[in-house]
Amino acid sequence: MTPLRRSGILLHPTSLPGPHGSGDLGPAARHFVDWLAVSGQTLWQILPLGGIGPGNSPYMSPSAFAGNELLIELTQLRDAGWLADADIRPPASLRDERVDYGAVQPFRMSRLRLAAGRFFADARADARRDFLAFCAEENGWLDDYALFMALASRPGAAGKVWQELPAGLVRRKEQALREAARALAGECDFWKFCQWRFDRQWAALKKYANDRGVRIVGDIPIFVSAHSADVWAHQRLFDLDARGYPRAVAGVPPDYFSVTGQRWGNPLYQWEEHEKDAYLWWTQRMRRMLKLCDIVRIDHFRGFESYWEIPAEAPTAVEGQWRKGPGLALFTAMGKALELSSGKEPDDCRIIAEDLGIITPEVRALRQTVGFPGMRILQFAFDGQSDNLYLPHNCEARTVVYTGTHDNDTTRGWWESLPEARRDYVRRYLRIEGATSIAWDMIHAASASVAAVSIVPMQDVLELDATGRMNRPGVTEGNWEWRFTWDQVAPWHAERLAELARLHGRSK
Repeated sequence: MTPLRRSGILLHPTSLPGPHGSGDLGPAARHFVDWLAVSGQTLWQILPLGGIGPGNSPYMSPSAFAGNELLIELTQLRDAGWLADADIRPPASLRDERVDYGAVQPFRMSRLRLAAGRFFADARADARRDFLAFCAEENGWLDDYALFMALASRPGAAGKVWQELPAGLVRRKEQALREAARALAGECDFWKFCQWRFDRQWAALKKYANDRGVRIVGDIPIFVSAHSADVWAHQRLFDLDARGYPRAVAGVPPDYFSVTGQRWGNPLYQWEEHEKDAYLWWTQRMRRMLKLCDIVRIDHFRGFESYWEIPAEAPTAVEGQWRKGPGLALFTAMGKALELSSGKEPDDCRIIAEDLGIITPEVRALRQTVGFPGMRILQFAFDGQSDNLYLPHNCEARTVVYTGTHDNDTTRGWWESLPEARRDYVRRYLRIEGATSIAWDMIHAASASVAAVSIVPMQDVLELDATGRMNRPGVTEGNWEWRFTWDQVAPWHAERLAELARLHGRSK
């Protein structure tokens, strides 16, 4: 059956406007949903919803299950009676055009601590019941996460990793865990409060989007941070040395983004241990993501067929080697447990495979066997070869096409960095004479392609230059900070997107 044609926008909630230094789950998010609906868009793609890690990256979260506390909207806490107007008045240090995490994090977290203190001191009975119900529903990961964060928040713990905890806690001895949970009960409750509020605010926003015909496309990183509740709580599932540190780390070999490859630093999996319990941890993780989102993009899908293993002591990714991943066994187990392929309608698949990078016939065969649509990036298309898989005429129907992703430059920035010979090829292929609106020329090409889904970064809708880039792979500072303001958005942006959706059969 032919997949239904859809289109959408890639924008992480932190990039939304708002008064408290970064985007969140408040009024601006609902306004963005309304704008998507008016624009004829039915998909809102985001980045991972977890908390940020080193370099402020959402791909290095302290939990594969928890939400980002910085996304909790403060006005709703005021409306619940847990904050006062004065508490949510933003300080002058917060900026509208970028996320200054150094200012945002202490401000927002201090507000959350105020709200949590007032909740636990004098909460209504119905609110307490809902909090306890949430804790019971999510206890499979929440207790470990709350204790992990409580331990990491102790005085003197900043900058330290869980492997530096007392030996009883590193090895998760029952008595040591009980004593720590008892001693840090109030701090654990704080982190549970935050996750409760994130969960309820996110569920309300998702319902608001779904009610208006907009589906949420989430993102699940293949790997997790070494300093995370997941690695600490499930050490046998990861390739660790006797002290609990990664024996080898994840990354990719030299590629389009870097001549020395990318050394991500995440611990690798002990796949044989996952197989022993039918990939239960992965199934639970995907179940959580499918609760939070309608569709899930699996990051670095090729790593499930073969992954790049880098010695932990190696400074770059050059010294790595390929190792076999779990392959079809993981997706078979997960698919059975979650009923991922019911076949009720042509677009029933709820998984997108990020199949970029070095893609072998084996990786392609795995994706085709599990039935997940892959990705095509137009910025990768114009090398002068007509058989380039990313060119629009080579797209397949069961494909998601992008002008670029969060790891790419903006389309305008990409264009401005191209040599003239490449620009000439782009002009001839797209049949354009100039380049006054290269971003919209590429948006049109994506929308007109045979790919069932077309998704465009918001930066390209706004025709921003390289200053609007979200992430530079291999660069550790200055990423994940971009925001827009509604002053940058004109009525014609929505009108033009809606017209393209109608012309190319992507309307609701």
